[in-house]
Amino acid sequence: MELNPDPLRQFEAWFEEAKQTGMRAPEAVAIATATPDGAPSVRMVLMKGFDERGFTFFSNYESRKGQELAANPRAALLFHWDALGRQVRIEGPVVRIDPAESAEYILARPLRSQISALISPQSRPVESREWLEQRAAEYEHHDRVPLPDNWGGYRLVPASYEFWQHRDDRLHDRFVYLPDEGGWRTQRLAP
Repeated sequence: MELNPDPLRQFEAWFEEAKQTGMRAPEAVAIATATPDGAPSVRMVLMKGFDERGFTFFSNYESRKGQELAANPRAALLFHWDALGRQVRIEGPVVRIDPAESAEYILARPLRSQISALISPQSRPVESREWLEQRAAEYEHHDRVPLPDNWGGYRLVPASYEFWQHRDDRLHDRFVYLPDEGGWRTQRLAP
């Protein structure tokens, strides 16, 4: 298996191949967080971008995920592209992105998505579906909605990457990238 020495370029190549398969939502990623005492939780989010600074996703800051990241600002991402027999793990610290970048993103979303971000008390109990729909209906005739203060972007800054490629003989290819003197070094891992 040929690897690019730069893990970001390796991810970019695999992500492009995943998009070309026509699979639904290749940007869907599992994100694992933990409470300060180490209790883990995992859920799916949509990666909204990646570059040299890291991998970006958006959420309600008051959600369970947001509370866990505030208390323990580290996370792990897992991309799984079954059609290609591949997965990528990325771990590292998480920071909130600049509010202007969050505002730019939310304003580019469809109005109904903006409304959902504004009215949803994510991860907390609500009395009914009707209650959510009534709250959303309050904004249906607006051209734009106020930006929620409790919602915005996060960026996971990679401290390690792991690339896994399926093989029928179960001797899968598995490589980890770790920081090394301003660059990255790779190691093969046992499957």
